[in-house]
Amino acid sequence: MAKAYLSIGTNLGDKRGNLLTATALLKERVGDMLALSTIYETEPWGFESQHTFFNAALILETALSPMELLDVTRLIETEMGRINKSDGSYQDRIIDIDILLYDDLILQTDRLTLPHPLMHKRTFVMEPLAEIAPDVVHPLLHKPMIQLRSILSE
Repeated sequence: MAKAYLSIGTNLGDKRGNLLTATALLKERVGDMLALSTIYETEPWGFESQHTFFNAALILETALSPMELLDVTRLIETEMGRINKSDGSYQDRIIDIDILLYDDLILQTDRLTLPHPLMHKRTFVMEPLAEIAPDVVHPLLHKPMIQLRSILSE
């Protein structure tokens, strides 16, 4: 079994309900939830919007491979009403589920890069992740999440 670290966010509709629905579907389809962060309200990152985001992080124990996990997260996004995944231009969204880490795996394919290449630059990712996994070490940067989070504040 692997530990998968995910970030979930939403800025449309019933934001708290969206996060709860996504979390329930992930637990049902991916595996046991080991931890769930506090919900953080954050400003949009990478685009302008009048809608703030609700963000959280979770840790799941799973037997799924990284690619199977990606397929499940994309399916959940689609089922919840997400039209298309960002391709570098960001927009309002009903739900966004990103795989941040999968154990200490380093992976780069056309579909998935692990660890998530921008995670350490985003406070809305690092704040909830550092809350639930402060001592987990980034496999490329070789720093624990709590330290990466504190660097963002400097």
